[in-house]
Amino acid sequence: MNVYEGFRDRRVVIAGLGYVGLTLAVAMAEEGFQVHGIEIRDDVLEKLARGEPHFFEPGLEERLKLVVEQGALTFSKSLQRPFLATVYIITVGTPLDGNGAVRLDMIRNATEQLAAAMNDGALVILRSTVKVGTARNVVQPILDAAGRRYEIAVCPERTLEGSALDELRRIPQIVGADEPGTVSRASQLFSFLTPTIVRVPSLETAEVIKLVDNTYRDVTFAFGNEVARLCNSLGVNSRDVIEAGRLSYPRTNVAFPGPVGGPCLEKDPHILAESGRTCGVVTPLINAARWINENQPQEVVRFLASFTANLTDFPDSPVISLLGLAFKGQPETDDLRGTMALPVLAALREAFPAATFRGFDAVVAEQQIDSVFGITPCANIRDALRGTHLALALNNHRVFAAHKLESLCQGMARPGVYYDFWNMHKVGRFSLPENVYYISLGNHGRPVAGQAPRARMHAAVGAA
Repeated sequence: MNVYEGFRDRRVVIAGLGYVGLTLAVAMAEEGFQVHGIEIRDDVLEKLARGEPHFFEPGLEERLKLVVEQGALTFSKSLQRPFLATVYIITVGTPLDGNGAVRLDMIRNATEQLAAAMNDGALVILRSTVKVGTARNVVQPILDAAGRRYEIAVCPERTLEGSALDELRRIPQIVGADEPGTVSRASQLFSFLTPTIVRVPSLETAEVIKLVDNTYRDVTFAFGNEVARLCNSLGVNSRDVIEAGRLSYPRTNVAFPGPVGGPCLEKDPHILAESGRTCGVVTPLINAARWINENQPQEVVRFLASFTANLTDFPDSPVISLLGLAFKGQPETDDLRGTMALPVLAALREAFPAATFRGFDAVVAEQQIDSVFGITPCANIRDALRGTHLALALNNHRVFAAHKLESLCQGMARPGVYYDFWNMHKVGRFSLPENVYYISLGNHGRPVAGQAPRARMHAAVGAA
């Protein structure tokens, strides 16, 4: 049901049209809200004016075009006071600075602009992921200085990239504020999108929830990666260990190992730990989990350098292909923020300084592969593997598992090594070409060899 005419908060401003802001803007415009987006990037505004999103999200382009054509969603670079809206939602980014602390300059800038343009009685919603206390200690003082009446709530974004438009309409929305009336007002607003509202009693409670949710995932994934590190040395396959342990056993749900990155998991644990430090709390578990996940690229590349050094005829200047450059493959996205492909590439460049690098991704544009990574883009996976000495599957996009591994590896150079960060191919269900090796994360001690001479294969395994 669309927003009914009598609802007072029908006009909404969203500050920041990145992934969080634009998907929310489209969803609200579809529901009958009159939405105006603020975005400072000229190239993004030019695309939006044509109804084109600046990132990939399933279904977004068609739905964006429609609400723009209908006039339900408009854009500008700034706001002029007074602006006829009653709700102002802040969705700008909060990246980490060079010291690993969260940057709040974009929050301040957005709040100052909204404070100058809003009218009395406005509802201001902080949706960005922030250090605990940001709403009270950063946003509120700026709003107070404007001298107008307002209400403030924290309603954190919780959607999954690749499923955002769907999840906005079914994932419970956290609503936190100090005043019960403000909680009710913000809850009514979001009830037009999702049937479930979770009310919490303070701004800080809502801020903590978002950080805890993502940090929990980071810690869980880190344990799976720790299991992989152990299995590498113990000579067993982590996939076998985790699959067998989880099967019909309700008290174990260990995550499969793999690279952990992205715009949330790479920074939210750091923000939670920083929040703890401000009140004198040390978070060793959170810090350790981040260390495990952040150091995985260097550990894997050190292993691969040792392994290939023990292969007969592995060249000093190999061709290396990176497969899957977006930070994740399922649900598919073209988002390169926080992708672990960048630290993997940096480690590979150091370990193989004379190498030639290629890249392939099923969603990321070839131009981005060239500009962001500085490597030669390939149009498809077969081109990426043809003549390659070392290939690394970095995300779990379905395109990789959809092909038979032995067919893909047929075009690789000899010797060739296919390294699978995601265990997408079950050992024992394929037969590799001669002198090609398949190695997966968590199974470094038992590489699969395609009819390689046994003496050389054993020597390579021993070097791991």
